Amino acid sequence: MPGRPVEERTVSQPEQKLSRRAFGGAVGAGAAVAIAGLPATEAQAAASTRSAAEERPFRASPDRKSKRPNLLYVLADDLGWADLSCYGSPHIKTPNLDRLAAQGVRFTDGYAGSSTCSPTRLSLYTGRYPGRTEAGLEEPIIEKSTVGLGPTHPTLASLLGGAGYTTAMIGKWHCGFLPEYSPTRSGWDEFFGSFGGALEYYSKLTSDRRYDLYEGETPYKDLRYYTRILTERASEFIGRDHDRPWLLNLNYTTAHWPWIAEGDTEEAARLEKLVLELPLEQAQLALAHMDGGSLDKYRQMVESLDRSVGEVMRALKRSGQDRDTVVVFSSDNGGERYSNSWPLSGSKYALQEGGIRVPTIMRWPARIHGHQISHIPVFTPDWTATFLDTAGARPDPATPLDGVSLTGYLLRNEQAPERDLFWRTREERALRRGKWKYYRATKAKFPHKNGKDALYDLEQDQRECADRSAHEPELVAELAAAWEKIDAGLLPYPA
Repeated sequence: MPGRPVEERTVSQPEQKLSRRAFGGAVGAGAAVAIAGLPATEAQAAASTRSAAEERPFRASPDRKSKRPNLLYVLADDLGWADLSCYGSPHIKTPNLDRLAAQGVRFTDGYAGSSTCSPTRLSLYTGRYPGRTEAGLEEPIIEKSTVGLGPTHPTLASLLGGAGYTTAMIGKWHCGFLPEYSPTRSGWDEFFGSFGGALEYYSKLTSDRRYDLYEGETPYKDLRYYTRILTERASEFIGRDHDRPWLLNLNYTTAHWPWIAEGDTEEAARLEKLVLELPLEQAQLALAHMDGGSLDKYRQMVESLDRSVGEVMRALKRSGQDRDTVVVFSSDNGGERYSNSWPLSGSKYALQEGGIRVPTIMRWPARIHGHQISHIPVFTPDWTATFLDTAGARPDPATPLDGVSLTGYLLRNEQAPERDLFWRTREERALRRGKWKYYRATKAKFPHKNGKDALYDLEQDQRECADRSAHEPELVAELAAAWEKIDAGLLPYPA
């Protein structure tokens, strides 16, 4: 295996007798056939497809009780706000995620902690703004970076572990590389997945030609389709005989480039060859797959993700833990090349709505009724605070959370928390308060915006076209000052 040597961990003996590509093609094709039999029946699909009229405004059920729940956070990668059927996709069919939403709460104003991969993951793992840590200043962390989430920083996993939870991460970590950084050094009891931001789905090669599939900190050889591998691992973890409540971070790379759907072994082989043979800079561009993909290929990838979530949810039901498990599904940022964020403007890397507003679903049968919709603004660090609160775990006073717990709103019928949502990147700033969004971009990024403060009424103008700053100068000044106050407490970007 090119790159780092793959050590003794292997999938099966037959693999030793096959070449990398032969193995990937044979097993990948078999997995595709297996998955083909898994989609919901027509009756199930029809039951999960619901119109907005069937959803009712969210209301808590404080009379319902439960034990401490398991916690499952499913994170998609570069999924656009409107890439699911239940969020209005006209051509991508997602019956399993639609069903998940129908069984719980669909949030229309759910946000990522940032507009790129690793900063949002840091905000989930720590419950804090990315700019609280040096690693969060990388947007995103690249393959050669030497920064990462420090092992001494309290995390969702370490705090839950201290409260008696078993913790696992399966999938994409993207918060620092070995030997200094890894999930198992930051509180997760076990890890199976990849360290970097992107990989080829079959060969597991990254842009710097490293093999990137690990169990703990040991390379693990499995040349099947990555989404399939993660789904199997998550289902296995859920199906164990657990004697304690658990946290599972299930981090898919779907629908991040390269645009490889299950069964696309020829295109995967072509990309692998380019990555191995081209000069490094060209190899990195090759993995970004600028010459590949299509709307239909993207559809296949998202529908594969949907089937995978459905399989995980069936494993949860078989285990008997279905009722007492909180499930949250979201994305690390807005979509990229082939995704759909209509009617929002912008995409990944931007602090416009299309770059940070993402599909967000929560399900907890023991405590929350289904077929509900919520329009309150929430973002990634809130789920960290909510998980800790639900589990009875306390944040570390030395690293206070920037997210707020939603348990009062979700479980006790209290008013939704009123606070500002804050974002910053090197080139943009944004803050949301209620229906208002304060926004500014540098001239270099958006010359037509002149680098000036803008104000949008998101209830009337989700596309951020009608700048109201001239009509509300006092509000603009107030929101700008609020942004500056938060920013002053964060680490500055390196020059």
